[in-house]
Amino acid sequence: MKYTFMLFIGLIASVIFMESNEVASMKKYKPLERDSNITTEKAYDQVMQVLMHPRCMNCHPTDNVPKQGDERHPHYFDMARGENDKGFSATKCAACHQEENNDYSGVPGASHWALAPASMGWQGLSKTEIAKRLLNPSTNGGKSHEELVEHMTEDELVLWAWDPGIDANGQPREVPPVSEENFKIAVKKWFDEGAIIPSEK
Repeated sequence: MKYTFMLFIGLIASVIFMESNEVASMKKYKPLERDSNITTEKAYDQVMQVLMHPRCMNCHPTDNVPKQGDERHPHYFDMARGENDKGFSATKCAACHQEENNDYSGVPGASHWALAPASMGWQGLSKTEIAKRLLNPSTNGGKSHEELVEHMTEDELVLWAWDPGIDANGQPREVPPVSEENFKIAVKKWFDEGAIIPSEK
């Protein structure tokens, strides 16, 4: 009886702990209302908050040099774009960046790790300029709206932004200010409404 009671108490404590963690996690994000009345402009703003965050921007440089950290410093070891956006023969991205994060070394990893194409460099651009590059087939690799939605909501390298692991000091990397779920909602809403680029205020 005593064992059963202790087991019951342990189970209740575990549930409370899990729920408190979920609440704490939710507080990191700016919630996006899930209803048909959300405006295209609000969805666009949510998308841009993610695209301009270091987790995305670090791999969208305009100077062919990948960036690191929240302060976006140049990649250590003089890494550069190289061949096919994956580094040079002696310094390939894949030499360190594997299919998943390495918590022992702090090296991040995800499928097909590489820089975005040079035509998709966003560093130093405004929201409007980024959106124009994103939507233009001549700069986005010939992608249609449907292909962009698929890329932004399903590609493992894009979604890595919400599972970025820890850095070399053992500290968790910052995630974008919009949750993965809400980002996907915003992307689909924005494109469903024609991917209109609002005027910058």
